[in-house]
Amino acid sequence: MTAAAPHRILVVANETVGGRALIEAVKRRAHAAEGPAEVTVICPQNRPRRGFVIYDEAVQTAAENRLKTTLAQLQKEGIEARGEVMDPDPYAATMDAFGASGANEIIISTHPDTRSGWLRRDLIERVRSDTGVDVEHVVIDVDADRAEATQTLVVANETVAGESLIELLQEKVARRPHRFTVICPQSGGDDGDAPLRLAQTLKRLDEEGIDAVGQVMDPDPFTAIQNALQFYAVDEIVIATYPTTRSGWLRGGLVERVRRSTSKPVEHLVVGEREAAAGVRH
Repeated sequence: MTAAAPHRILVVANETVGGRALIEAVKRRAHAAEGPAEVTVICPQNRPRRGFVIYDEAVQTAAENRLKTTLAQLQKEGIEARGEVMDPDPYAATMDAFGASGANEIIISTHPDTRSGWLRRDLIERVRSDTGVDVEHVVIDVDADRAEATQTLVVANETVAGESLIELLQEKVARRPHRFTVICPQSGGDDGDAPLRLAQTLKRLDEEGIDAVGQVMDPDPFTAIQNALQFYAVDEIVIATYPTTRSGWLRGGLVERVRRSTSKPVEHLVVGEREAAAGVRH
């Protein structure tokens, strides 16, 4: 007996990539397929609308993190999917992926009309006309979607593996569902260990069953935070530092500067040097 040909679903999203309505649409379409479903998710990365110094690598990594979160969400729903960050132009990215995947249908996720540059460029109608396949448009209200879990931005560098920081995140998860984005603003004089510290922390959080992604960012912590607020959905911010006598961030007034620049709650946690070093060894 010949195996049924796979039903190929192409999903196109960027800032809305982890939206609950999108996950539900993919789930519904995959389960409705007559044969096995193959899901491909693409994220046409975009440059933030405003900001300070913005590195292409940081934009790429943020898009990869959003994609990683979505693939994990689909896996929890029993749907295996693969994904890729693609050309910033959403039409070019969609048509390239359509040609490569041979998709039978396409799901495109956007912000509402008032926020979506993709809709202002008639992306949905152009893709429908030029592919000839069924195209479903899913509108995601990112702010409403956050009711499912609190999105917390965690800012730390040498303190990122501190046990008190891990315990704080555990306490937050125990109270209600959370998703964490951990950023490490790597200082110019760093010894290059920031990626390793971040990787160890993300591994530890994964072992604890805590949903987290992360990236090393701009050396200036204030700039890194402002850019992260554009890259990710954020409800609250946690900044972990050494004590004042040891912390350049505190001597530069980082916590108060961030509080003045955003309406989001900002929590400051002090981590001792020995505790931070012990966390890395752990």
